[in-house]
Amino acid sequence: MKQLIILCSVLLLLSGCKTYPLLSDTEDGVVSRDYLIGPGDNIDIIVWRNPEISMAVPVRPDGKITTPLVEDLPASGKTSTQLARDIEETLSKYIQEPVVTVVVTQFVGPYSEQIRVIGEAAEPQALAYRENMTLMDVMIAVGGITDFAAGNRARIIRAVDGEQKQFSVRLNDLIRDGDISANVPMLQGDVLVIPESFF
Repeated sequence: MKQLIILCSVLLLLSGCKTYPLLSDTEDGVVSRDYLIGPGDNIDIIVWRNPEISMAVPVRPDGKITTPLVEDLPASGKTSTQLARDIEETLSKYIQEPVVTVVVTQFVGPYSEQIRVIGEAAEPQALAYRENMTLMDVMIAVGGITDFAAGNRARIIRAVDGEQKQFSVRLNDLIRDGDISANVPMLQGDVLVIPESFF
């Protein structure tokens, strides 16, 4: 009788577990986007022939920057080229035909572009996305998974064509068994959810 109760409990738990399609390393449509500036980034603003207003500035928590002659200009969510054109437009009130280059020197990116790892990671955190980043890179950055993680029940939440979709990933196979076929590409804005094991 006790075994029947345990079996029923396990089946009940398993029937309540939702399954998601497995994310593969050959997903179509895996295209990274241009880097977007975010709060916490440091940028160098170079104004050609005007070294007195060229400077390095941080992007404030509100996503704006301030430099000489340019106050409270929104920077977050823009590429460095877009921001350079915005600065040129503002400076054109004071300087004839300014030429501006923006170089990002410390990368954080906007929250919507970061990869977030939650649940049973050794060090759950948000990571700045890097080109060609994979699941293995993310696991190295967060120190792997805890002893209580259900690694093969982990999933990635990803925006696909404006809709949130979930995909299963095999963390135990990748980390503990060294199965490289379980290594999949990560994209900007991915959320990796690592659940706790039931037993």
